Amino acid sequence: MNIASVFQAIATIAWMGLIALVALTFVRSSRGQPTRGLSSFIIILLVAAILLTTLGAGLVFLQADQYGVVISALQPNGYRPQPLGPGLHWIVPFVESVQPYSIARQTYTMSSSVTEGQVGGDDSIEARTKDGQQVHIDASVIYSIDPAHLIDLHIIWQNRYEDNVVRPVVRAAIRDAVSQFGVEEIVSTKRTELEQMITETIRKGLADNNLIMSSFLLRNIRFSDQYAQAVEQKQIAEQQALQAKLVVEQKKQEAEQARQVAQGQADAQVIAAKGAADARIIQAQAEAQANDLLNKSLTPQLLQYQYILKLSPNVQTIFIPSGNQFILPLPNVTPQ
Repeated sequence: MNIASVFQAIATIAWMGLIALVALTFVRSSRGQPTRGLSSFIIILLVAAILLTTLGAGLVFLQADQYGVVISALQPNGYRPQPLGPGLHWIVPFVESVQPYSIARQTYTMSSSVTEGQVGGDDSIEARTKDGQQVHIDASVIYSIDPAHLIDLHIIWQNRYEDNVVRPVVRAAIRDAVSQFGVEEIVSTKRTELEQMITETIRKGLADNNLIMSSFLLRNIRFSDQYAQAVEQKQIAEQQALQAKLVVEQKKQEAEQARQVAQGQADAQVIAAKGAADARIIQAQAEAQANDLLNKSLTPQLLQYQYILKLSPNVQTIFIPSGNQFILPLPNVTPQ
């Protein structure tokens, strides 16, 4: 309770006391009882009640979030040119009055839910897209009164600005913006662009009517039942196509894997065959080199010695008569 309210409350009590004292005076006078002294109390109480009432009517206290328009019979245009700010103020009693306005941020919601919006029932905005689809949009706008232009707001709209400015400006901005986009763009690629367009339009519309927009919230976009079914069927078809594509891709991967395995086996066989051929070549070259070395190292005496060793494994001694040939003829060791 502020000081102006205190004075008004005391003034009310004083007037009630005055009425009671006057009634008591009449009762005592009607009974022939003395009323000496009551008249003085009545005069004192009347003066006090008038003073308190005057003070209560002249003092105005505005809260921290309030500004006030002074309606004055003393001004030629009927109001003071400047609004009153928060705090305690003095106005001319019974000649001037104050119309307070809250400059705190306010939220105006239009929703399909019956309990969310300022208007009961389905209050969503119905709009049509560029391609003729019907959509329903739930939205909220946060705004406040511009204290620098409060006098103009009061002159034009008074307390009707919410229904006569905020609501029509927001609904018109949403319908106009939606009509410039296709339904696919609204739900996917250009939703942000849509919100920005609506925000700028609302900000300008409210500013032209002495209101400040803080933010716009595009809460929900709801489509017609027919379009929702079409979208659902399209999504199902896309999922099926994607599943088929995945199956085809899987088969391709399996075929590629089998091809790579077969190619690996073939390459392994080729490598193995090449290795075997290279081994044969190396072996043949080694045998040729060995035979060449062996051919160079053969002498008649060595051949005779080897021949003797091969005669019989049990022969340890051979007797040859002096001056006679071997019992068996020796092989010809003369190189051809």
